[in-house]
Amino acid sequence: MESPLFFDDFEVGQKWVSPRRTVTESDVVGFANMTGDSNPLHVDFDFAAKSHYRQPVAHGLLGLTWVAGLGSYFPCVNTLAFVAVRDWEFQRPIYFGDTVYVETVCKSKVVSGRKTGKVTWLRTLMNQRSQVVQQGVFETLVAIKPKSKKVHFRQVDESANGSESVNVNTASESVNTSGLGNQ
Repeated sequence: MESPLFFDDFEVGQKWVSPRRTVTESDVVGFANMTGDSNPLHVDFDFAAKSHYRQPVAHGLLGLTWVAGLGSYFPCVNTLAFVAVRDWEFQRPIYFGDTVYVETVCKSKVVSGRKTGKVTWLRTLMNQRSQVVQQGVFETLVAIKPKSKKVHFRQVDESANGSESVNVNTASESVNTSGLGNQ
């Protein structure tokens, strides 16, 4: 896996696409059991056949969890906190057998402290026909890359003639000041 991106490692407007995942009946039944939402629209084929959709559909919140999961590594970001979901829209049903993926676009970035920045992401759940299924905005706090600290050290060489040579080194430069004490 790639190293997580810091706040300064990506730009507004950049876009990422996640891997794809095919929705199964088992996914939907498992989500129904986990959440207690056993609405027959999701788990009863006879009931769902008489519904507007003519077949069972996945829970809308299951789609939202796939957005959070599939999108969490595309991009892989040094996220410190998940702050909000805003303006979420459920635009199309998710059927068993659909294959979904997430498109993520960085919409804005604002420094919010010495060590963090607030990032606004447009997250879109797409199906195999490239149709928008769900979309909205996620807000996260992302770590700002720590500034590298320069390491200073002194090395003193005394030569046989009594003059001194001092080397001052940092991580980015080296300066030789020969005869520093004899000027």
